[in-house]
Amino acid sequence: MLVVAACAAGAVLAFLLLDPVLAAALTIGGTTLALVALLARDWDRHPDFEQRELARARRRAVKRERTTEARARDRARWEAYQAKKAGRRPG
Repeated sequence: MLVVAACAAGAVLAFLLLDPVLAAALTIGGTTLALVALLARDWDRHPDFEQRELARARRRAVKRERTTEARARDRARWEAYQAKKAGRRPG
């Protein structure tokens, strides 16, 4: 909130003391820089690549365990289809 108050105070002073076009340019530029600084303050707090990949691998493992039976049924169906298809070939 301090950043917002500082930007507002700076904008008021700029418009009181400077030409309106120059004050608008300074206000827009200053507000943009303040917002970039505000958003960048926790730039290094995100997880790194290895941590994200480890989390994804854990989620995939849970999903793979949950769908084991369905994959086994699909595999059996596919193998039966392949065997049937192999029996139809002239040979």
